[in-house]
Formats: sequence, structure tokens, C-alpha cells
Amino acid sequence: MKHLIVGTAGHIDHGKTTLIKALTGIDCDRLKEEKERGITIDLGFAYFDLPSGRRAGIVDVPGHERFIKNMLAGVGGMDLVLLVVAADEGVMPQTTEHLHILSLLQVKRGIVVITKADLVEPDWLDLVMLDIEEKVRGTVMADAPVIAVSAHTGEGLAELTAAIDRLGEDLAERDAHLPFRLPVDRVFTLQGFGTVVTGTLLSGTARVGDQVLLYPAELPLRVRGVGVHGVQVESAQAGQRVALNLASVTVDAISRGDVLAAKGYLSPSMMLDVRLSLLPDVDKLLANRARLRLYVGTAEILCRAVLLDRDELLPGESAYAQLRLEAPTAVLAGDRFVLRSYSPLVTLGGGTILDPNPKKRKRFRERGLAELAVLESGSTEEIVSQYLLEHSDKLYTRETLLRVITRADCEEALEKLLTDDYVVSVHADDAEYLFHRARLKSLTDQVATAVGEYHRRFPLRAGIPREELRHRVLSGASSRVFAAVLLELQAESPLNLTTKSVALPDFRVEFTGKWSRAREAVIAALLAQPFSPPSPEELRPELRLSPEDMKELLDALADTQEIVKVAEGMYFHASAVSRARELLIAHFGTEGELSLAAFRTYIDSSRKYALPLLEYFDQQRVTYRVGETRRLH
Repeated sequence: MKHLIVGTAGHIDHGKTTLIKALTGIDCDRLKEEKERGITIDLGFAYFDLPSGRRAGIVDVPGHERFIKNMLAGVGGMDLVLLVVAADEGVMPQTTEHLHILSLLQVKRGIVVITKADLVEPDWLDLVMLDIEEKVRGTVMADAPVIAVSAHTGEGLAELTAAIDRLGEDLAERDAHLPFRLPVDRVFTLQGFGTVVTGTLLSGTARVGDQVLLYPAELPLRVRGVGVHGVQVESAQAGQRVALNLASVTVDAISRGDVLAAKGYLSPSMMLDVRLSLLPDVDKLLANRARLRLYVGTAEILCRAVLLDRDELLPGESAYAQLRLEAPTAVLAGDRFVLRSYSPLVTLGGGTILDPNPKKRKRFRERGLAELAVLESGSTEEIVSQYLLEHSDKLYTRETLLRVITRADCEEALEKLLTDDYVVSVHADDAEYLFHRARLKSLTDQVATAVGEYHRRFPLRAGIPREELRHRVLSGASSRVFAAVLLELQAESPLNLTTKSVALPDFRVEFTGKWSRAREAVIAALLAQPFSPPSPEELRPELRLSPEDMKELLDALADTQEIVKVAEGMYFHASAVSRARELLIAHFGTEGELSLAAFRTYIDSSRKYALPLLEYFDQQRVTYRVGETRRLH
């Protein structure tokens, strides 16, 4: 069964809730306070079946100016809207404000419904219709049908139902192929079930048993149950009003404005790059860094609007801006938003999110403005290319990129960029990671700089440890991904890669100055006492090296294989270790076992040196221990 979401909008007490009850038989005034005051304060929900067999879910939004934020929480997921105007009052202030909001959110389908038609004379009704036509001219409701109804007599209700059904025929399918995303507009506890959230399923599918994340907290949750229009189902599709019963979470952990989505689909952000438009009839300009209320999805967040190409925005103008938030949000590029003044609460404007996770931008920068122009109106190839450049501090796989850039031809554009070598793919961890070619060039330079600095700081080390280099230039990558990237970078600039370190191709460890003298002294001391070598602490006073420099020297000599570290604080000259190994092999030529005492005799040394040397040969798999003796491996 196909579904569509119908919303209401209009001034307080113009009969929105009564109209919905007449269409559906469901009273949306669910709160005691609403019943007592006779007005809708929060969102109400109902549904009914259309003649075609489609099911229409209806969101009743409040008309009172104090509850506009609740209206904004409900309007974002609507397929079409009923702009309700009472025949006995005509267009009123909240009618106009709701109309502005519908335009800002680009709700493209709607019907103007004149309620209480039975209370006025036909001539008056004609005047109201003329007034409405004038008010909606140039707005998203300009071509909307106008239908007069009476919930009391039933006049016009059949015509309205048919019009809703007709407008629902050519609705584009919601993005079922995209990952699951549901902005939360209500959260409550239901006895016997636990925590329940409701919202309009913007994309994807919700299934019983799904593992999802609650954004922006990124709290992992499990879907215990799925409800659509009061019926328990196994799954719900994009475009449906959905209630989700969530396991192992209390109602206090979730708020209106949070978003449930597939893991990795969203990324919490404290800044948004946007195209911002100011309504033409607001009575004041918008100054740079004005403190405002942002309404996006079902959330209300305080923010400051940083104008990027001017100091003030006049009524009717639009500009690029960066919204800097006082609390995180999780949205996607292309999402629409509304801005209201901090105080008094007046709708000022709104627009489109261009980048949901931008870097902090500086004002009046031509390059930055050009980047935003590409995000706003560039080709898909340009957007993919720039996105990978702009977000080069993050790692994107093919899968995650296609989730973030939701254009239908994104994969085709990506393949073209790969073919033309503007984008490079690196395979690791069972995924295809994407890098802009310019990003790889930058990484090549960063690696060369980091490795060169390391060589200068530590001239006796063979190279910078891979893990240290990874943390310095690509900390978000796993070790395997970084290894694959290093191999790709070799095509740009040769590197000496080992399993443990990275070095520049022309680098060689050279012992010069004090290091040359110290090296000669250490080698001489170890050769003088081949099987009872002096310890580093015994050597250090004569060499006049700090403990750190002594370790640096010994590690370098071990790397060049001139000496061998047999145990902590014990080093032998490589020739001594080689001679000891020859003696072992010769012994096992005639004997099956070797005792520690016999080995001590062979090398003419004490237990202090003989035992660590035997244990070293065990580690090297030359020998292995059986009781108190050794055997040849």
C-alpha cells in the first residue's frame, strides 16, 4: 500500500483539528491542556484511506504563534500540505507565517482549505477566496487548488478527499534505497512496551531487530517493534509515519530533534554551510553573527549566522553563511531549514544546507565562496571531487560517499573521476577507500616532511616507525589502510618501506662526530670481552653520553647488525654471537643435548652471560629447552 504524509498549516482556531477529525474520525487534540483550551499545542497524528487505496497520514500542527516550533517539527516530512483558512476570519498573521515557512521548506504540493464555509454568505466566501489568491501569489501555494469545506455539514469534504488523492498520484517515491533516517518528533513511554519514538521515515527501511544509532549522541539502539498507523508491522518504508519501540533506553535519553539513522550515515556537527535567504517582508536586516533559532528536521538549536560575503543581509536577499551552533546536530546536504529571531520569536528566513560537516570558514575568501558555489549548483562530478578535497581529514569509502552525496548519478560521476585519475581508490580492510589525487599529492609532501624531520632529529635511526607516521599524517586510517596508502604514495615519490619503518630513499645511517667516536669505543669494548661484554651503564661514563643518547647509539648499532641485543641491558658483538652459534652447531654434530655448564665452558664465560645467550638462541629457534638442557631445533 502506498502512503503519503499530509500536513496542516494555518492560524490558531481556524479549524485544522476539526477538519482532520471530519476526514479521519480521529481527534488529534491528545493533550489535556489542548482539550481544555480548545487549541492544538503540539503535533497530533491521524490517518485515513483514500479512494485509490493509498493511506494518508495526517500531521496536525499548532497554529498559535507560541507553538510555531512544534509546527516546524511536523512540517519537514510532509508530502503535501493543507493550508487552512477560516471563512469567517480570512488570512491572519499565523496563516502568513506558516505560508512563509512552507515556502522556505519548499513544500511543493498543497491545497488551500477554507473551513467553516457554512458560517458565511457566498459573497463573503468569494472575497475570502480573492484575498487568499492575492496572498499566495509568488509562493509555493500559488497554483494550489482552493476548496471550501464545512466539518459541520460535510460540504466539500468529498472534493477535498479526491483532491488529496489526485495530488498524491504523481508523488516521487521516497528514497527507500538510501540508509534509514528518521527525525524524532515525539518520544514517550507506553505501558508494557517501554520507550517509543515517532517520526516520518525520510529514507530507507525500519525493521524489527535493526541496530541503529541515535544522533547526535551516536548512541547505539535496537528496534524492538515497528508500528504504522497503530498496527504492529515487521518493517516500515520511507514516506510512512512510524512509531518505533526501542530496547534498553529510557525516555530521558531521547528528545525531539534527535535523529535515528543507520550507523555511519550521519556525522554530528557544530557548524553548517548554507545558502541563507531572508524573507522579503521582514522589518529588519540580518547582521553578521546574529544569534538566531535554527529549525532543521525536528530540532530547534540556537546558533549564530556568520555571513561569508557581506556584513548584513537585507530583506529579500540571500547569501552564503556558516551557522555556528550551540548544540550539535546531524543532517545531510540538501536538507532545508528555517531561522527565527532569538527574541521576539519571528520567522526571518531559511534555506538549504550545502555542507553538513564543514571546517570553520573565514569570511570574504574567494576560494571558500567558490567552493560553496560548486556545492550549491555544480555538476555531480564537481561536487564529488570537491567533497573529497574539502573533507580530506576524513576517510571515505565508496559506500560512505554514496550515502553522503545522495544524487542519483553519484556513482556514475565517481567512476568518471576514477577513470580520469582525479580520484584514486585504495583497497584495504575489505573496503574501497577514495582519495582525491590532490589529497594524495598533499599526503606525499606531508610524509616527506615528517620523515625528513625524523631523520634530522634521530640520525641514527633507520626510519620513522610506521605507526608514528600514521598518527602524524593520517590518524583516521587503520594500519592496513595506511600501508595501502603508502604503497600508492610510492608512485608519486619513492620511499624505503620496511614492515616497521619508513625512510627517504637517499637516507643512510651515518656515525659522524661524537657518534663515530662512541661507536668505535663500544665496538672495541665488546670485541675485547666477546663473551662477557660490559653493560651500557659500565660503558656510558667513559663515552660521556646521556642514558637517552646511549640507548640511541646501541639501537642504531643493533639496527646495522654490528651488535646483537641478547637481553635487556646486554649486548654482544655480532661476531661473538656468530661464534657462539658455530660452537652450538658443532656440539650437536656429536651430541643430542647441551647443558648450561657445557655451554659456559665452550664460551669460557659465566652463567650471567651464558644463560641469556642460550635463551636468545631459543628465541631465534636455533635451540629449544627440554628440562635443564637444550636440543637443536
